[in-house]
Amino acid sequence: MRLTVLLGFLLATLTSPAAAEGEAAGAFDYYVLSLSWSPTWCALEGDDRRAPECAAGAGRGFSLHGLWPQYETGWPSYCRTPHREATRGQTAAMADVMGSAGLAWHQWKKHGRCSGLTAEDYFGLARLAYERVERPAILRELGRAVTLPAHVVEAAWLEANPALEADGITVTCRAGRIQEVRLCLTRDLAPRRCGADVVRDCTLDAALLAPLR
Repeated sequence: MRLTVLLGFLLATLTSPAAAEGEAAGAFDYYVLSLSWSPTWCALEGDDRRAPECAAGAGRGFSLHGLWPQYETGWPSYCRTPHREATRGQTAAMADVMGSAGLAWHQWKKHGRCSGLTAEDYFGLARLAYERVERPAILRELGRAVTLPAHVVEAAWLEANPALEADGITVTCRAGRIQEVRLCLTRDLAPRRCGADVVRDCTLDAALLAPLR
């Protein structure tokens, strides 16, 4: 019985990604650039919050969710940093790509501190990473809700960004919908292979992709 419990514990340890908290800033291996399909976030959360970015005519597709420092396995969070906290002006300035100052503040607290950068430099790097990738126009031009295999979304990204490799991008789903595209980047923002705990893709054959609002 004790052997069974021990094996179960070891298996859980090996298969569950490790998230640390309170680590020293700047000690990580690579970045994950997380881009959220806004219509999914609005349908599942934003509409209930009456978020301005979910209003009719907002026209948001892939928004910047965050730039996350990552270990080869697991990730740091809520790190100790010698730098000053992000200001209201700095977080408000990210609303055009992130949707809201509130999300920018949360991303700074949980992930940005771990970069070892100042808030200004972290947000500047996140914006640069976002602007360097080509978001597939074909996904913005659907005009109506469609269901499709999740790997089709990945293929669209690979076609629009020839420098990317299949093992450097992953598509996630939530509640049967396309949720996010996550790109793995070096600390210099060059494409690289994702760690084993990031690279797993959504395997749905009929994931809902809602159109822009």
